Amino acid sequence: MNDSASDVVIVGAGPYGLSTAAHLQNLGLEVRIIGTPMRFWNENMPEGMYLKSEAFASNLGAPQPGMAFTDRHPDWRTGQPIPLETFVAYGRWFAAEAVPGTEPTDVVSVERGGPAGYVVTLATGEAIAARAVVIAVGVGPFAHIPDELSGMPSWLVSHSSSHRDLGLFAGRDVAVVGAGQSALETAVLLADAGARPHLLARREVLDWNSVPAERRSPRAKIIGGPRSGLGTGYRTWLWAERPGLVRFVPYAKRQRIVRETLPPAGAWWLRDRLDERVQVSTGRLLAKAIEQDDGVAVTTVDHTGRRIVTEVEHVIAATGFVPDIQRLTVLSPEIRVRVDTRSSSPVLTRDFESSLPGLYFAGLAAAATFGPVMRFVHGADFAGRRIARHIIRRTPRAAAPPRRAQAAFEANRPQGGTPQR
Repeated sequence: MNDSASDVVIVGAGPYGLSTAAHLQNLGLEVRIIGTPMRFWNENMPEGMYLKSEAFASNLGAPQPGMAFTDRHPDWRTGQPIPLETFVAYGRWFAAEAVPGTEPTDVVSVERGGPAGYVVTLATGEAIAARAVVIAVGVGPFAHIPDELSGMPSWLVSHSSSHRDLGLFAGRDVAVVGAGQSALETAVLLADAGARPHLLARREVLDWNSVPAERRSPRAKIIGGPRSGLGTGYRTWLWAERPGLVRFVPYAKRQRIVRETLPPAGAWWLRDRLDERVQVSTGRLLAKAIEQDDGVAVTTVDHTGRRIVTEVEHVIAATGFVPDIQRLTVLSPEIRVRVDTRSSSPVLTRDFESSLPGLYFAGLAAAATFGPVMRFVHGADFAGRRIARHIIRRTPRAAAPPRRAQAAFEANRPQGGTPQR
């Protein structure tokens, strides 16, 4: 075993891990970021997908200028959807420029102990003693499959985040459960791939987002509220742009904000693509699913109480992600028991630190504390900045930081000051 030490280990190299590392790495600390940049986005999101967020809400966070998506693509228009591959390429470019030295391996375990406070063991066998550990694993570990579908074999029931190539379902009958963007887009992409999708939605009516206006009149701005990373509206702006204030909202109301902000709805540009190729059944509550022959019989109940059986060859649950610290098996059982939680989410300080000093959580795991923006890329800069500042304050060696990442960035910046496409 090859032992080493580091001030900070960041577990995960998605938007939150990369943003946190970018804020830390030019401040003189030894930072190890473990993970392949943007791997979940590249391997677990379907080909042909588009981001629902606007360009200005798809920026990763860094202390130096010129690293935003809108810097990389300055001509991207409001309302122009971002292809998945474009966002993945941006994230990888960001990693190469702002976070040199990411390590494309996996963390096997995080345990308390060692001279620094934590021991992080990698798949390579290396054990790293670390003062601080940032858990930035994204949404992957929290994929939610309803109880009515759980326990079924993976070749019959899967989560929407399990599929990169939906062409595997060409010529097959597939039920998609859900009513949000993931469900609607999965159903459309299945149809594009030659499958026969059947959308089963609990909602009585599918909701669709309106076309965003590139320019709004002063009156529209006053009535509709400011535009933010989560949409338009005064309260929406507060949740999106001032997540630090959400901590002070009473817990029950805070949970309601997380649950009700941006409820299930499809992007406006997807609406015309949900055509006759997709069978849509709304107002259906899941009752049970059983294996039948080579497929699945899904029983749903409509608003009259009538039970309806849908027979398909596979079911894709596009039913979102639910944070639960017990599903973070990378953490030792001792840590999972000792971290204070509420409704299975870690209780965090204003700096994203858990009840165990030096252990931080970013991304979806922080939504119960900081609100709905932690479900989206837009929250990455705020989280990375807060976490980095707290770690710096608590780490003595940060007093006179050499600005290594800034120097590397300036050396590689194209002439003219703006990163090129």
